[in-house]
Amino acid sequence: MSIDRVVVLAGGLVAIAWINWYFFLSRRTEASATATASGVQEIRVTVAGGYSPRVIRVKTGRPVRLMLERTENNPCSEEIVIPDFGIRRFLPANAVTAVEFTPSVGGTHEITCGMGMLHGQVVVE
Repeated sequence: MSIDRVVVLAGGLVAIAWINWYFFLSRRTEASATATASGVQEIRVTVAGGYSPRVIRVKTGRPVRLMLERTENNPCSEEIVIPDFGIRRFLPANAVTAVEFTPSVGGTHEITCGMGMLHGQVVVE
């Protein structure tokens, strides 16, 4: 096997390992929403190549306001989808968009981008 083939094979294996780590094993940041004076559970989420925090904890039966700050122009992050709550919202680049809902069902609910590449979770307790 030539050195060129060894380099290409090694590069491919490194790329596969990185992709698996990024999508399946990377550390998931987590935060709980805080209640405002009006009783709304509010949390700020940065949208840039993913969601930060990736896991959001809220209480059931109380309104939730996600303040989504999209800080990039990547077309993948231009939409947020939370199927369990019927949410599909466009996120303008370099702006903050409020998304509000009231969770009535406990459990873990997926957050994705419109393309299904970015992932996060809303954990309703």
